Amino acid sequence: MFAHQLPDVAHRMLVIDNSLPVGHGSDLDREVELIGASNVDWEFSAWDCGINHIGAKLHDYDLVHLATSAFAASTPDHLKLIDRGSLRSLLGLQGALGRIDFHDEAISIFGIASQAWLRSSFILMRPRQLSSLGSLVSVGRNTPIFSGNPRQPFREDAPISQGCQRFLLRWLTGDGGSKWTVWHSRFDLTPETLPFFESKARAILNEHMLTNRLLANGCAPVDMTWLALKVRAASTEPGNYVPDWNIPDWRVQITSRARPKRTLTQKLRRQWLKLMSRQ
Repeated sequence: MFAHQLPDVAHRMLVIDNSLPVGHGSDLDREVELIGASNVDWEFSAWDCGINHIGAKLHDYDLVHLATSAFAASTPDHLKLIDRGSLRSLLGLQGALGRIDFHDEAISIFGIASQAWLRSSFILMRPRQLSSLGSLVSVGRNTPIFSGNPRQPFREDAPISQGCQRFLLRWLTGDGGSKWTVWHSRFDLTPETLPFFESKARAILNEHMLTNRLLANGCAPVDMTWLALKVRAASTEPGNYVPDWNIPDWRVQITSRARPKRTLTQKLRRQWLKLMSRQ
């Protein structure tokens, strides 16, 4: 993506493969290195391995890009918004750039209200902001969340709200009925699938907590679409124009997104409903 959209921006790539053993390392190409990493906590433990591998050289870079193999999934169009202007502007912001996702209602993790977060599949931030977090694993295997019982998978004293528990069950297993959006790889919760449920649920909580911890350090989530439109608007103003670069609340940022285009089926259905309503 960077080579295609930003050919004049120097970058180095560290590929972290958590299917390879820790300690594995090789050069794949010029400025492209491969290492093995732990998969205990999904991308978060893998990123920890990568950050430790880079060490103090992390601060030699202007920006650090965290990505997973799903970085282009779901809504790939927003990646086209990344350009030199976006990167240059991000350097002047106390924020981390990515795609903001959100719940209809806030949930609570460790007593911290959480309603919006950056997708872990694609996040850009300055090295100082990343290193201030320490380990990116906020919810480890020993965190007292799960009961070990697939019928009631959460402990009564779990440090996550009931709303959070319901969300995890709905998203991963489809529990709660067909009206809810579910994960593309949903599964039934059984004694056999319980370990995977716990592992994936921890990964989701770690994704939320990454944004929570950045916020606690004064680093706000910045939505790609909002920043791209801000940069575009600033470029059309006179040379003495000074844009307001204060990062607004996430609710304001996501209003910048265009509504998704309707499919032909959706358009025909909408027209049919209009005709029916007139009868």
